[in-house]
Amino acid sequence: MGESLGADWARAWIIASAEVLADNRVALITLDREIGDGDHGENMDRGFQAALIRLDDLPDTATPGDVFKVVATTLISTVGGAAGPLYGTAFLKASLAVGAAERLDGPALVLALTAARDGIVLRGKAESGDKTMIDAWTPAVDAAAAAVEAGASPHDVLRAAADAAERGAEATEPLVARKGRASYLGERAIGHRDPGAQSSALLLRAAEQVAGAAS
Repeated sequence: MGESLGADWARAWIIASAEVLADNRVALITLDREIGDGDHGENMDRGFQAALIRLDDLPDTATPGDVFKVVATTLISTVGGAAGPLYGTAFLKASLAVGAAERLDGPALVLALTAARDGIVLRGKAESGDKTMIDAWTPAVDAAAAAVEAGASPHDVLRAAADAAERGAEATEPLVARKGRASYLGERAIGHRDPGAQSSALLLRAAEQVAGAAS
């Protein structure tokens, strides 16, 4: 896809995300059962399967922002628990950040990722170190921005984001949760990975893999 990514990439990202979330549904349920209410895997799987159906309604002239907006509204309306509003807000803010652009270069991807992260912060009031999905998103945003500064291609920008998100998700394991249901567990949450950080890492890796497959 060269030096920019279009709606074909955005659609393929959501398709790949739905697949990886279905494949990891049980694993995410298990993570959430350990420190939450056990519904994260089910909710994410249901939300992205619903988004797949809605994608079929988009015209061929749709932009990446249009794709993000459809995903946002679908997640907000179909996903229960905290995940729907958080991820829905993330995709909505990303849609607004990229506007009507037909293709996204590295800086535009950073804008989208930053807006998504800031949307999650706005909705969830979490900070880095709180043992939430922010612990995956903030390193991802920082790594993507650094990659752009170094002149990386869009694929490499997304690879940097995904790598950092995976490290961030792993780094939630020793943390005491300060937000969400896991915060009620106190030190008993230590040793468990945050399911939202893990699903965030899965989504960002899907974005990178799709970009790489078509570049």
